[in-house]
Amino acid sequence: MSIDDPTTAQCCDPTTAEGGERAARDVVRDRLLGAWRLESYTATSTGGEVVRPLGARPYGLIVYTADGYMSAQLGRGDRPPLRSARLEEAADEELARAAAGYLSYGGPFEVVGPATVEHHVTVSLFPNWIGRSQVRRVRFDGPLLTLGIASPTRLWGADRTAELVWSRLS
Repeated sequence: MSIDDPTTAQCCDPTTAEGGERAARDVVRDRLLGAWRLESYTATSTGGEVVRPLGARPYGLIVYTADGYMSAQLGRGDRPPLRSARLEEAADEELARAAAGYLSYGGPFEVVGPATVEHHVTVSLFPNWIGRSQVRRVRFDGPLLTLGIASPTRLWGADRTAELVWSRLS
């Protein structure tokens, strides 16, 4: 394609609809880059019931890199330590309880719309997510980032939307 090719011009010209959306996606991508600390995680049912899947004081870190990768680590703030100082010596029940209060995943990411990011999962504590995409709605409010599930899905016994609020670390 040459510079005079109209499809190239439309792609990159912010005055066109396609160019404007691409520019909006680029702004979102740039704003995502860096490290973020989890502030809250709530899941709200279609009837208005709110649950906190990782308890009242969850902790977490999500990182977006300039070369297009992300990694998320989330845990319950009240997870008890294991009795053993060595992971491989922990009892199966302790390991199961520790894993039930923790979620981690990562892989490439792409901003697919002016308010939507897709996490293409290549590693995860939850093996069912590997090879699948996690689509999140993106919203910025000052120093805060909110990632949410756009449409209700079955979570914790009801159809719910989830929202995770993050504050910038970097």
